[in-house]
Amino acid sequence: MEKKKRFAISPTREEDFPLWYQEVIKNADLAEHSPVRGCMVIKPLGYALWENIQRKLDQKIKKKGAKNAYFPLFIPLSYFEKEAQHIEGFATECAVVTHHKLEKNAEGKLVPAGELEEPLIVRPTSEMIIGEMFAKWISSYRDLPLKLNQWANVVRWELRPRLFLRSCEFLWQEGHTAHATKEEANDFAKEILDLYVNFSENTLAVPVFKGRKSEREKFPGAEITYTHEAMMQDGKALQMGTSHFLGQHFSKAADIQFTDTDGELKHAWTTSWGVTTRYIGSLLMVHSDDDGVILPPKIASIHMVIIPIIHKDETREKVLSYCKKVKETLESIDYHGAPLEIHIDTRDMRGGEKSWDWIKKGIPLRLEIGPKEIDENLLFMKSRIKAHKDGEKLSLDQLEERIVGDLDQMQITLFQRAKSYKETMTFEVSSEKEFYDFFHSDKKGFVLAHFCQDLKLEEKIQKELNVTVRCIPEKMSKPGKCIFTGNKSPQMVVFAKSY
Repeated sequence: MEKKKRFAISPTREEDFPLWYQEVIKNADLAEHSPVRGCMVIKPLGYALWENIQRKLDQKIKKKGAKNAYFPLFIPLSYFEKEAQHIEGFATECAVVTHHKLEKNAEGKLVPAGELEEPLIVRPTSEMIIGEMFAKWISSYRDLPLKLNQWANVVRWELRPRLFLRSCEFLWQEGHTAHATKEEANDFAKEILDLYVNFSENTLAVPVFKGRKSEREKFPGAEITYTHEAMMQDGKALQMGTSHFLGQHFSKAADIQFTDTDGELKHAWTTSWGVTTRYIGSLLMVHSDDDGVILPPKIASIHMVIIPIIHKDETREKVLSYCKKVKETLESIDYHGAPLEIHIDTRDMRGGEKSWDWIKKGIPLRLEIGPKEIDENLLFMKSRIKAHKDGEKLSLDQLEERIVGDLDQMQITLFQRAKSYKETMTFEVSSEKEFYDFFHSDKKGFVLAHFCQDLKLEEKIQKELNVTVRCIPEKMSKPGKCIFTGNKSPQMVVFAKSY
């Protein structure tokens, strides 16, 4: 009988993907559920990923002319009520503050006491509060375009939480702009989508479909929602982030007006756009394997871990001293605009245990150094995307020459692997029967099909199959006939089950 291969993560992806995902996070020590239902605690290694995303993305956003600011966590209910479609879209997700202090009752228990004059919504998104401020700051065409961004937390009441995917409170970046013309605002919303797609594919190594949302799936109050959607290893879609052309809906609700060059008073055209800690969820579900996390080097908080191999106390100082020398040498090397991040694992554990711990955490490269390696001046390097025992011996000089190239090749390999999977698991169907047969089966992946974009039909498909239009891709504009109605269809759309 063939011996069954053992993996670090149990169950495997094939056995139980949702539970595998939870175990990947647990074994990598990235995050865990908090005592507050629906919320999560992001642990240092997990938060380091968010810090890298924040730092790299912030630089790109600022190059688009946006400046960082901060707006209140609490938003008066009356602000939301000014934009009816917006509040209707978020009503079931809102957390509401109605009291402002606690006092002891007759039984000695703390109870809410002072009722607020007006309920406050705990920020689910900031269009209305930022719109109120834009209205104060904008009076002339000279004040436009106004481009602001904030890094913040939001609250959306989520009953089925999943770490880094859905939680009551999560971290995000949200940008807001106001423009003098419709064309300028819409063009900027598309520019931001391009920025997100570039970041997703070139930094996170996550390939995406780029396009816009259907009328049913777009952001409440937006004219157009642009999106980038990725395929996870279980074939489900994950909305990576969105950029909204809001038209004048919110500027009219908040009365954002300016005097144009012709002296006429006009309403501004606005956008909003954002990505969240969901980016971390995408990394984990796209790249990880049955031994744990695999991190693309461009986003990893540690590029290489050095594992000292110490069998005798008398060699400890010699080995650790050499490890520090290697660390200092490698940290002087630039990797895409910042020094390489090198960590020495000095924990009192066996080398094999350490190695497996870092495998599960997804660190790109591991370097084992013991007395033998020092004497031979040959360091034993292993890669996270190769077999655990596979490695090669390199001199320190060779390692200096190789490390950046090896990390870049790993980045390319991870992207190409994910891209190949996305393409292989995207299927084109030409009839309603094919469509229903696909989603009634245990097949995984996305479906491309011509669709007339009828709202009631889209709702029916979701109720019957739990499938939605994830994206209307911009590069699939060849017209045809809707597979459901036979009516004209301007282009194919992407259908999928999703997170």
